[in-house]
Amino acid sequence: MPVRIIVTDGTTADCTQAHHLIEGITAEHLLADRGYDSDAIVNQAIQQNMNPVIPPRKNRKRLRGYDKEIYKVSIWSRTHFYI
Repeated sequence: MPVRIIVTDGTTADCTQAHHLIEGITAEHLLADRGYDSDAIVNQAIQQNMNPVIPPRKNRKRLRGYDKEIYKVSIWSRTHFYI
């Protein structure tokens, strides 16, 4: 069940809306695909006391670790928020 929906033009990158999607959300983990791997999103998740579980983009100069086991968990878990 969606918590928030933001409708944008087809040419707008999804990651540009992540701030608005996770703002004020309480969750143990933030699950997202690598399209949302940005320092700003990771930092916001940490500031909101969420563990960012986002695979790093392949072109990242400094690869960032993430919990692969949690990433495999169902996106419908009550303690996780998936964008």
